[in-house]
Amino acid sequence: MSQAGPILFVSNAERPAFIAALDESRLFPIVDSDWASAARAIEQVQPAAVLATMSGGHEPYIAPLAKKIADQPLYVPFVALDAPGTLPRNALPFATHGADPDRLIPRLRAALRVRTLHATVLRRLPEATAKVSLPEADPARDATVLLIGRGAAYPALSVALGERMGVIGALSIEAAAKHLNTRDIDGVVLAEGFTARVADAFLTVLAEDTRFRNLPVVVTAHELTQNYDLPNLEIISGEPVRIAANALPLIRQHAMEAQLSRTLRSIDAGGWLDPRSGLLTVEAFARDFSKAVEQTLARGGGLSVARFAFDPANPRAQLDAARILSRLMRQMDFGTAQKDGSVIVVFAETDFRTAHMIARRLSAVMRHTSNGKHEMRSDPVVSVDSLSPLDTARSLLARLSADASRAAS
Repeated sequence: MSQAGPILFVSNAERPAFIAALDESRLFPIVDSDWASAARAIEQVQPAAVLATMSGGHEPYIAPLAKKIADQPLYVPFVALDAPGTLPRNALPFATHGADPDRLIPRLRAALRVRTLHATVLRRLPEATAKVSLPEADPARDATVLLIGRGAAYPALSVALGERMGVIGALSIEAAAKHLNTRDIDGVVLAEGFTARVADAFLTVLAEDTRFRNLPVVVTAHELTQNYDLPNLEIISGEPVRIAANALPLIRQHAMEAQLSRTLRSIDAGGWLDPRSGLLTVEAFARDFSKAVEQTLARGGGLSVARFAFDPANPRAQLDAARILSRLMRQMDFGTAQKDGSVIVVFAETDFRTAHMIARRLSAVMRHTSNGKHEMRSDPVVSVDSLSPLDTARSLLARLSADASRAAS
């Protein structure tokens, strides 16, 4: 794979032997720099990626270098080799000790794909017929991690991760598999509480499923006995705060990739999709809902609407709900995230009873996410209504909001 720009290798020591494998894999040219000169080298060579060894002498320079890299207009992957402590938010961890260093090649390829996607979005943004922009929030704020474990460290890990992103907890591999199939997950943390055989089976299944192959997977309590086709697999041990901090860059990169993909879909849809939620914008929803009501009244048939209202003190819950709906909705259904913190979804060709059953199932999925150290959960107040012959789009939405107010009181 070629990339637009060289790879900058930062170290105060000589190149390790495995760096030569990058040349053989057509990841070149490679430009060398010591830590003191690294920030200046960023400006001079405009690298496509940065590799840095933490072999000593890096301490005064790593934070300024990480900021310099983060400030680049186009995403630059920053891979920190064998970091002993806590990493900056944009430094992807990579351990060479006790592992196959050839894993660096697929790790870099995966990161460079995100850079290519970012370049594509930036190139196409001016082409959008409607105003489309990248969400300004840090992708990590919108990320969701699946925490699997049942050992003593599980509660502390849940808190440490929850202070940085959304957390879905799973006490068994079976529960984890269910969440992977129903949720947009930006990373997996496999903690203690499982035998090496169970962990191996889980990682093997992930590697064999193309949907999860590039998913960041952090293992905290096992020594891996074999290599897996998982480019973003990393062993991170230590205190829960360190595990969470060093897992964050990998998870953040995946969340950024998902964010860029949603933005590209929004551009393709003429700006009518919200890049953050994946649902329709408020304006597009109003247009499509009015049209759906008119067509249903003219042709006959069913049309139902569900409203999921959340605690205003937990704005992340609305985002999680919107992401769930965009993933699980049927192709003929559509929805939007409202400014009042609720999410509305329209079920086409659906009667009240069926819509109520679907809404209950969606609500059950939403309840499995917690955010923050106080375990704020996504418990929506759900109201469902159906179109009657005398309704308009406005009257149906007004009745739905009134039903929600009565349900909340």
